[in-house]
Amino acid sequence: MVGCHSGANSAVCKITEDRQWIHVDSERAQRDSPYGTTIAHGFLTLALLSHFLRQAIQIGSGVWMSVNYGLNRVRFPSPVLVLAGSRIRAHVTLQALKDVAAGVDATFSVVIDVENSEKPCCVAEWVIRYCSSSGGADHFRSKRTLVDARANLTALPE
Repeated sequence: MVGCHSGANSAVCKITEDRQWIHVDSERAQRDSPYGTTIAHGFLTLALLSHFLRQAIQIGSGVWMSVNYGLNRVRFPSPVLVLAGSRIRAHVTLQALKDVAAGVDATFSVVIDVENSEKPCCVAEWVIRYCSSSGGADHFRSKRTLVDARANLTALPE
């Protein structure tokens, strides 16, 4: 579980230049928001994907570098209430592995839940490119190495 606090939320709002009142103005949010408090910025939730992925999977030897290749789909079905001290956690599932010239693309389904909430706050499909430690794309041209690299992407139990 990771806590979503106002300091982190304010920092994301500042960095993104998105200072919408629902994220930063607790008095107005208490008065005008349907949630009665400020809510975490969606990009704060997305920024935590790397942290959650490191907690969920184990990368074995032979991977030289991993690169955030992008997001296929992102939705924010429910808010994360900041001032209520909401805590979030992620469920990460490996959906697919695809051979590419630079290595292997792993597509993960990530569902981020808010503690004591029925709906997730974020549902995303995230693609990470894993590159070999011994020669980049050339290393992955060998079927055996590719199979070994895939075996090293092991989801840990919750």
